[in-house]
Amino acid sequence: MSTLKRVKISALGTYVPPRVLTNADLEKMVDTTNDWIMTRVGIKERHLAGKGVGTSDLAAEAAKIALAQRGIEASELDAIIVATVTPDMMFPATACLVQDKIGAKKVWGFDLSAGCSQFVYALQVGAQFIQTGVHKKVMVIGADVMSSIIDYTDRATCVLFGDGAGAVILEPTEDDSVGLIDFLHEVDGSGGCSLFMPGGGSLNPSSHETVDKKMHYVHQDGAAVFKFAVRKMAESCLEILQRNHLTGDDLDLMIPHQANLRIINATADRLKLAPEKVLINIERYGNTTGATIPLAMHTAIEEGKLKKGDLVLLAAVGAGFTVGTTLLRWAF
Repeated sequence: MSTLKRVKISALGTYVPPRVLTNADLEKMVDTTNDWIMTRVGIKERHLAGKGVGTSDLAAEAAKIALAQRGIEASELDAIIVATVTPDMMFPATACLVQDKIGAKKVWGFDLSAGCSQFVYALQVGAQFIQTGVHKKVMVIGADVMSSIIDYTDRATCVLFGDGAGAVILEPTEDDSVGLIDFLHEVDGSGGCSLFMPGGGSLNPSSHETVDKKMHYVHQDGAAVFKFAVRKMAESCLEILQRNHLTGDDLDLMIPHQANLRIINATADRLKLAPEKVLINIERYGNTTGATIPLAMHTAIEEGKLKKGDLVLLAAVGAGFTVGTTLLRWAF
């Protein structure tokens, strides 16, 4: 029986569109204030894609940066997994569009949708191909153009989201001191109606009625989502640490999904983590759904908080409800 190979993240690329929407801009659009937004969620600004820019465009830019960092051609990739809730269209898969835009010959790929947990989900899906020896280089991309499904007259949701993309390359490693260690994922479909986009699928196909009822925008029960996220992010983090005989003291860095500063702080408190061990960049990007964790990885590297050998915990909770955690040692 063959031994499973250890998997590492060998490269990282991120991209956000140039347009910035500030809290001051939002004050002119809806009944809100900078103080309210900062107090409730901790966001100062977010990047928005321009008209005619799709998720595949952001994803392709992030992919090109990751390939350049690794010093390889797109043709060397074996597979592409795109984690997104805002595909360019229902089909073909956004992964197909990214493949064409970056010129990745002889690859296969697909999309994965799991709300804000989707990047860590896709990370583990991609890792399985490396672990089993089926592939040597898998690209995982988290990308979303959330502005395409946000109602900018709804002050409860329009202040939260931004657009962006992040791509990593997964490869086998012979060095057991780095790489992915463990993961813990969970879904609770009973919370599906607390954060969803009701229109456009097979249940409620697009029609004048669904458009008039604003069913093609994000609908959220903020209180229910907050309550679940605060509880489950902390619980999943504690569980994965405990089953690996670790505590928060052993971590070098926690990189949480950037949805709400209060959720992040509550989780950090449960893990008894010092502030310097928790990466927070929500004020710069808002909630970019599939892109938040790779964007946060980039920020950590920029700020000197992430280096080779660091023990890192990734954590997310998202629509579905979905819950995802990944424990790893950084490889570069």
